[in-house]
Amino acid sequence: MAAVVLLLVSWQVAADGPLLGLDRSVRRAVRAAQPNALLDPLGHLLSDLGSAVTAVPVLLVTGALAAWWWRRAGAVRWWLPLPVAALTSGLIPLLVVPAKAAFARPGPLGDALTPGQWGWYPSGHTATATFSYGVAALLLARAAGPRTARRLTAGAVLLALGVGAGLVWSDFHWTLDVVASWCLAALALWALDRWLPRPGARRPQASDSSLR
Repeated sequence: MAAVVLLLVSWQVAADGPLLGLDRSVRRAVRAAQPNALLDPLGHLLSDLGSAVTAVPVLLVTGALAAWWWRRAGAVRWWLPLPVAALTSGLIPLLVVPAKAAFARPGPLGDALTPGQWGWYPSGHTATATFSYGVAALLLARAAGPRTARRLTAGAVLLALGVGAGLVWSDFHWTLDVVASWCLAALALWALDRWLPRPGARRPQASDSSLR
């Protein structure tokens, strides 16, 4: 489903299709509700949670914490969360920046792009937040109990939704910019979830020597 939505939205953005009317409708509704003494600063705060300055350090620290959890759980490849977290932080711009340059979509304020400037589609902050917090939750959930895993997943989802909502409210991005990044990150997280092992295979103990 995420792949279908991503392809549909990308096609509409590239072709300036009728689906972009959703963007304009949401923007009109947001502007009609602004300014708002509570939602305006909240929108900026949520948007900042998608900054690489905030999200990437959280991902890297969580990778180290997950490695420690995996080691305590007896995983043979307990160190795996460290390179996964590092590679994820480098993968985000590799996926988002070429798309921004290719689509070259102006932002909701309507300013024309300057030479060499990236476009707004897809949303970099949304992708950074969804990738970073999603991978962080996935790494920790592998060594956590079912209840904790569900809470971690719910927290990552709420953060991704909050960042996207904050960007739209603050006029930093169109709605479809945000939706595309959610879909892109969902596909990557789906693939990682199926590839990433569970730390269930324990290292051989000294007492097991008679079995070898």
